[in-house]
Amino acid sequence: MLTERVEYRISIFIMKRIRSQIARGSAELAILVLLAEQPLYGFEISKQIEEKTGGALYFTLASLYPMLYDLEKRGWIAGRWEPNVAGRDRRYYGLTPAGKKELAPLRREWNFFFQALDRLAGVTNA
Repeated sequence: MLTERVEYRISIFIMKRIRSQIARGSAELAILVLLAEQPLYGFEISKQIEEKTGGALYFTLASLYPMLYDLEKRGWIAGRWEPNVAGRDRRYYGLTPAGKKELAPLRREWNFFFQALDRLAGVTNA
């Protein structure tokens, strides 16, 4: 049994057990899915991705914010500052109507990709 833990570092994610090439395009989907549930600030987004993937994926904060700014620039998410009595103010991000409109096709696209990959490589029963 393999006991050594290998990490792959890329600009969007730090990956455990998952090669960086697989995760490159998944950052948008991960963020949009979480923000469809509720508005979150950057650290919460990072933490929830790590928790919900069992630690397989997690963001570095240095790479998270450029992705958030890009999604905000495209109009898919919107940020708003909220005061934080315990420290610095926090910028909460939420999904916009345009982001909600993009989420369903993005999910279908990823589903299609994974089904095609399963047909090719049989990853479901691996």
